[in-house]
Amino acid sequence: MLLALVVEYLVLPLIPGISASLHSISHVNILLLVAGVILEVGSLTAYIQLTHEMLPPPSLKRTYLARVDLSTLALSHVVPGGNAPSAALGYRMLTSEGISPATATFALGMQGVGSALVLNAIFWIALVVSIPIDGYQPLYGIAAGAGVVMIAIFASVVLLLTKGQRQLLDRVGSICDHIPFIHGAKVTSILQEIASRLHSLAADRSMLKRAIIWAATNWILDAASLWVFIAAFGTILSPVDLLVAYGLANVLAVIPVTPGGLGIIEGILIPTLHGFGVAKTTAILAVLGYRLINFWLPIPVGGATYLSLKVRTEGWQKGRFEVKRYLNGRQNGSTAPDGKPGTLDTAGNAGTPENTGDTGNPANHGNP
Repeated sequence: MLLALVVEYLVLPLIPGISASLHSISHVNILLLVAGVILEVGSLTAYIQLTHEMLPPPSLKRTYLARVDLSTLALSHVVPGGNAPSAALGYRMLTSEGISPATATFALGMQGVGSALVLNAIFWIALVVSIPIDGYQPLYGIAAGAGVVMIAIFASVVLLLTKGQRQLLDRVGSICDHIPFIHGAKVTSILQEIASRLHSLAADRSMLKRAIIWAATNWILDAASLWVFIAAFGTILSPVDLLVAYGLANVLAVIPVTPGGLGIIEGILIPTLHGFGVAKTTAILAVLGYRLINFWLPIPVGGATYLSLKVRTEGWQKGRFEVKRYLNGRQNGSTAPDGKPGTLDTAGNAGTPENTGDTGNPANHGNP
């Protein structure tokens, strides 16, 4: 990660020349850079709200979901493998708060796949408008083809879960019974609940509409942040051209080669923006500034939120429980033979070290 940081911020800016880069930086609009950061915060807020929409009421607090999303986002930016590692972390965090495994799986799956489907829709709409004006590029076909494959896979899974549910569950359960450490009945139960949630989502058009709106808001605000960073260096780009370049880079970055599309997004955005008329120096500096907020900043922020969750679940909760046990023992007036407060058993009941859980009164034998 340190090597990637050095290459991205020290090597790439040297390509167009140091003097040109310094000249562009000296004329940057600071207010627009601040606006770009605010738009990025708004994009993350929309993503957190999307998570909230995918969980059934009563859902978790948005503050907790914010820390979960920031933690998973940070992990996806330091570990390759697409959304798989971050989804596993999110699953653990949600289930630790009482969310059922099926509900957590459904929420994370719909959040990731549904958001990617919305991105593809935005990209295709921008392409339809842009191609007659700017012409066709070979990368457009690759990105559009990747989107078609993803949609076909998603549609097939949904169809199997909603239409051929019984046959699929029986088949998957039978296969899982032959895999070590996996119980077919548990997997079947989770899939059955996911299928039920899919039926509910399809029936609840209002929730589906809200989810699409929040996913679209997340992508559009993120793209707007990039547009503002470009404008901060003195170039006003057409919104359609911006969405084409942005959609192309993010659709192809889904390929799990590098963490968070590191190098892929920059390698596609910079030449594509340059092809749309943005000066190469401006494209490099704007993209690197945007990626500083979009990619690098969430890593320490997400690390801090993850640590806060660990302290909350393993430190503060444990300490609060111990204090509560002690106070309960004091209120019950339990004392040891030497006049000191008696010990507490694992359930928080008062008693002496020799007779934990029993007051020693024969008339009350066995009662704490």
